[in-house]
Amino acid sequence: MSFDFNELIDRKNTNSIKYDFAAERGKPTDVIPLWVADMDFKTVPQVTEALVEASRHGIFGYSEVKDEYFNVLKQWFSTHYRWNIERKWLVKTPGVVYAIAMAVRAYTKKGDSILIQRPVYYPFSETILSNGRKLINSPLVYENGTYHIDFEDFEQKIAENQVRLFILCNPHNPVGKVWNRDELERLGDICLKHNVLVVSDEIHADFIYPGKEHLPFANLREEYKAITITCTAPSKTFNLAGLQVSNVLIPNPVLKAAFKSEITKSGYSQLNNMGLIACKAAYEYGEEWLIGLKDYLYENLQFIKEFVKTNLPQLTLVEPEGTYLLWIDFTGLGLSETDLEKLIIDKAKLWLDAGTMFGPEGLGFQRFNIACTRKTLEQAFHQLKAAIDSI
Repeated sequence: MSFDFNELIDRKNTNSIKYDFAAERGKPTDVIPLWVADMDFKTVPQVTEALVEASRHGIFGYSEVKDEYFNVLKQWFSTHYRWNIERKWLVKTPGVVYAIAMAVRAYTKKGDSILIQRPVYYPFSETILSNGRKLINSPLVYENGTYHIDFEDFEQKIAENQVRLFILCNPHNPVGKVWNRDELERLGDICLKHNVLVVSDEIHADFIYPGKEHLPFANLREEYKAITITCTAPSKTFNLAGLQVSNVLIPNPVLKAAFKSEITKSGYSQLNNMGLIACKAAYEYGEEWLIGLKDYLYENLQFIKEFVKTNLPQLTLVEPEGTYLLWIDFTGLGLSETDLEKLIIDKAKLWLDAGTMFGPEGLGFQRFNIACTRKTLEQAFHQLKAAIDSI
């Protein structure tokens, strides 16, 4: 099958937070939205067909899934990551952020320390702080246009603060790193040494650029399985975020029981039936669609790399190894945070995620979502160039 990722789809007036809520969020209504991480592409055709067929039935009662659902997941993870998951590990939740919140509540108590690596996906911080836990940051080190981990700082922060839980982001949002085996094992060994549990957010695992490989943290060593809660979802991969379904894998039965107990306390039970239907259809039939999508996203990335190099030498594109999110360094413009925001929003007419959303370490950066048509990106970057040229 061929898929037209160049098709411009009007998403306005569909209750899309990306397109319909600029005014409510303090932005001009004529901005190009490249912020929230959903895509401007129609999902896998078989997903749509499965949802339509379910709708025709006309009854939307309480629903669960049987063996077929797990078997599709098992096949996907085995084929893509050489990871033989087991059904007894699976807990379904309405989203990865919800799962992280349940883990925070299940495995720590108020006042306990939880470690993250900023700049990182901002709900990590929100979930820690809103639940009365202590946020410990071991920041990633930015050097020569890329990021690396300071392992000495990582271990020191754990030891000094008696850290109980580490939230790992792999592939990393927003800096686009795909951590390699050596990096993951060094993190894992430190966590084992200090009895730290690991919540591994692997929601972007299916978006890896050529030359890199996603390695599920829990699958690296048998010892890591006992300390890891792996959060996965079809939402980023197949553009299903609004259907609210994620698959959390917890091999340790004690940790799984504690996690499920916290879900029960929250009052949640069965997932949205349409989400379950879409998830199964996506993993079962979405391989060819995903291959085409990743090729298109890689071409989007090449366009932006060349455009920045040729037209915007003041900016530094942090070369992504994974995700469809770009992290761009604007510090070469010498602007304050306020002036940079005015440039982006008022002059360039772009709606982006400002770097400081991901922690103070993101000052001077902007996150771009490139999962849109080439025409949209071309317009956005030409508007950005015109705005910068006017300074």
